[in-house]
Amino acid sequence: MLESFLVTSRETLEASLVVGIVLAYLNKTNNQNYRKTVYYGIVFGVLASIIAAMLFMFFAGGFEGKAEEIFEGITMLIGAFLLTTMILWMMQQRHIAKEIEGKVEKHLMSTQPLFSHIGIFMLIFIAIIREGIETVIFLNAINYASGINLIGGTLGIVAAIIVGYLFFVSTRKINLKKLFNISSILLILFAAGLVAHGIHEFEEAGVVSGIISPLFDINNILSEKGLIGGFLKGLFGYNGNPSLLEVIAYASYLGIIFYLFRRIENSRVKVSA
Repeated sequence: MLESFLVTSRETLEASLVVGIVLAYLNKTNNQNYRKTVYYGIVFGVLASIIAAMLFMFFAGGFEGKAEEIFEGITMLIGAFLLTTMILWMMQQRHIAKEIEGKVEKHLMSTQPLFSHIGIFMLIFIAIIREGIETVIFLNAINYASGINLIGGTLGIVAAIIVGYLFFVSTRKINLKKLFNISSILLILFAAGLVAHGIHEFEEAGVVSGIISPLFDINNILSEKGLIGGFLKGLFGYNGNPSLLEVIAYASYLGIIFYLFRRIENSRVKVSA
């Protein structure tokens, strides 16, 4: 449940911030006549995301046996890759609001009002459908790894919309940086679990060898099918009897991400200096 909540809340919050920044800028520049265009972008973006989800489920349902295991493994690895790029990109963005406002201003400067409407519509539409498609992939990866939880996913969407709304109407600003940092840490651990689960699916399909399988077995102490073990499996990719290759993949992913984090932080320090 928590993994679904984390993914949907993070994706929805990012989309909500884009929409909120655009609407706030339109109000600030007395261009409220473009608000309806923003709403159209939201509606069509959501509809396109739903269609993408239906197409994904249609094609995913056509696999069986070995092909199904390979497809699930690929989906998990793609999900981990997208999560990673999303988090790293967000870490490097220091002036997101100014960048979005700059894009809106550029569209508003068009001599043709129609082009201005199209530009703003596409800005919102692309933001919504990008987050929507990523959410579809993430939730399917979660489903393959530990089973999807619709309640957690729905609560995540609702919570993100509320936070996004409060951020723009509250006089006491919400510390989004701290919120993003905490969620990023949890999502990185979740992505590491997806990498390990993806490798496990490839092992099951006979595509790769686990080298030593299992490397150890502690299911008698903390079973992945139990309450706590199941929770850790869904959120952090816990496996009570992993292969050596799965452990290497999990540790290598975390090592690479830690290295990239350090580089980004060091570059920030140099820029500040």
